[in-house]
Amino acid sequence: MRFNWEFDYIKISKYFYTFSIVITLLGILSLAVFGLNYGVDFRSGSNVDVTASKTITTEEIEPVLEELGLADDEPAISAGTSQVNIRFSSVLNEEQEANLKSAFNEQIDPEASFEVNTVDPEMAKELGRNAIYAVLIASLGILIYVTIRFEWRFAVAAIVALLHDAFVVISIFSLFRWEVDLTFITAVLTIVGFSINDTIVVFDRIRENLRFAKTKTSKDVNEVVNRSIAQTMTRSLNTTITVFIASLFLFLLGGESIRMFSLAMVIGLVFGAYSSIFIASPLWAILKNKQKPKTNNPAKSAN
Repeated sequence: MRFNWEFDYIKISKYFYTFSIVITLLGILSLAVFGLNYGVDFRSGSNVDVTASKTITTEEIEPVLEELGLADDEPAISAGTSQVNIRFSSVLNEEQEANLKSAFNEQIDPEASFEVNTVDPEMAKELGRNAIYAVLIASLGILIYVTIRFEWRFAVAAIVALLHDAFVVISIFSLFRWEVDLTFITAVLTIVGFSINDTIVVFDRIRENLRFAKTKTSKDVNEVVNRSIAQTMTRSLNTTITVFIASLFLFLLGGESIRMFSLAMVIGLVFGAYSSIFIASPLWAILKNKQKPKTNNPAKSAN
């Protein structure tokens, strides 16, 4: 049995525009006041990931750090499972790393293994710049591609939806103070790819339906958009739900190193799915209607 997706998507898109504007404004406010909670990838310091053979608590770790003189750095400790993360705001030297590993093995878990990542200040700044450049270059490439394949109205609508998805994810991470690291940037670029893919599928159907439709009024244009969305809805949902389920289980069952990546993917896929339907396509309809009269006036045409 096939579900009937026929619906007036254009009419209800104004509610989604309002919701997106509210999230965007909250995100701008949060970024202005708090900024992002950068991980060690984007700020100088050392990040120690410990894989233990048992559950480790913060109370077990703190005395070891105090004994080694590392507690003065006020490290952030994430414990409570066999996966432990200790983040220092200063860079640990080789002697401090060796002493930490040795003390941890002797006093807490002799079978624990360690992974230490260190970033100096200059590298942190360079990584931050490169992350911004990556998003901007990807957006520019998509803009050029969509303009060549379709028209500039499609390109503008696609870029607005793309930037919307990326900024919403960034805003939510800023609001909830979740850590932003290199895996987060990877997730944002992946979300951009999925979002533009869904958007292009809908746009391609709109272009195809335009060949056989009369678009003399704004109502005609809206009907083409609504019909095109309905025709591609099943395909879009199947793709999104499949990746969403995989990302959700990666978040729930995956390791600490990919947790933020998975969380960003889960959020981005939800917003990416609805932006293709309720942001990009209605925006194209608005731009398209601006070049056409809103209604046909026979009397005026006769004159």
